[in-house]
Amino acid sequence: MGIFPTKFFTKARNLIGLGLASAATAAASTSAAASSSSSEAEIAGRKILKTKLCIIGSGPAAHTAAIYAARAELKPVLFEGWMANGVAPGGQLTTTTDVENFPGFPAGILGPELMNRCRQQSLRFGAEVVTETVTNVDFSHRPFRVFTDSTTVEAESVVVATGAIAKRLNFDGAGDGPDGFWNRGISACAVCDGAAPIFRGRPLAVIGGGDSAMEEASFLSKFGSKVYIIHRRDKFRASKIMQGKVMSNPKIEVLWNSVVVGAYGDDKGRVLGEVKVKNVVTGVVTDLKVSGLFFAIGHEPATKFLDGQLELDSDGYVVTKPGTTKTSVEGVFAAGDVQDKKYRQAVTAAGTGCMAALDAEHYLQGFGLQEGKSKSV
Repeated sequence: MGIFPTKFFTKARNLIGLGLASAATAAASTSAAASSSSSEAEIAGRKILKTKLCIIGSGPAAHTAAIYAARAELKPVLFEGWMANGVAPGGQLTTTTDVENFPGFPAGILGPELMNRCRQQSLRFGAEVVTETVTNVDFSHRPFRVFTDSTTVEAESVVVATGAIAKRLNFDGAGDGPDGFWNRGISACAVCDGAAPIFRGRPLAVIGGGDSAMEEASFLSKFGSKVYIIHRRDKFRASKIMQGKVMSNPKIEVLWNSVVVGAYGDDKGRVLGEVKVKNVVTGVVTDLKVSGLFFAIGHEPATKFLDGQLELDSDGYVVTKPGTTKTSVEGVFAAGDVQDKKYRQAVTAAGTGCMAALDAEHYLQGFGLQEGKSKSV
């Protein structure tokens, strides 16, 4: 975006942050809220909403769930958040440039525009979108309660779709600002961005030592002229089979006991051109010419606000029953990257959002709370 070519990245991560909000869309949200049939009351200075389904999140999973639920006449309330987890409404896709692997856009679409369209579609079918961040929940009994600083929602069912944030490193040149190369050569998703033209036939680097780093390096070796794996220790923590795949690849070189301490531009300063790598044993700093640097150091699912009320795995992701979006609490469902540590793509997130809405609809039918018939296709 800006002065840079549109086709820098092929970013389709869901990421999942919490929602895009512009002045225009906020006005549309206010209009939708005014016409919503969910009951409101002012109690002790708090707005109280009652709904069959509350959706927490604003990425592809959340909005797909909202679209399906609204078409099934569940009149969902969706909390899109505001700078939740440091991400603007719309989630991680709002921080990207071109998204070229989301179906239906042969010429690609900007991440913020894609999420704005998703939001508008949710509003069109009657979802009530609230630009507030959920701070805590009470899933101990029905109706479930969802809280923000000023609003309480009482819901018969809930979809958690708060996403997961890619972990990033902080060093000179790693940021988003004018002096940083984030989205100008630095990324946290090789699968999303690695095939972009600026990376093809050029030296690339991956930071990490786990299975994700091995997978990303192997993937990038299909496009880059050479791939460096920069790891701060003298051995990987990745599985043996993944290590073997990397070590036998002639295009991959490992820089052991090393960390990146700075990123710098190419001759024109517009995109990444090199990084400074420090050997943590000898202290020696060397320049490494690369056109791409990919963080593969893990993700942090946005589940802290749940306060242990849903079963989580050892990495903090919501555990769902295989083949469904059902969580450990009946009537609470999870969709998108908050429960998916493997694929983490916008299109897979949207798919689980559809599943969550249908699971919630079937759940409500069991209580005689679903009044309309689904119009889903």
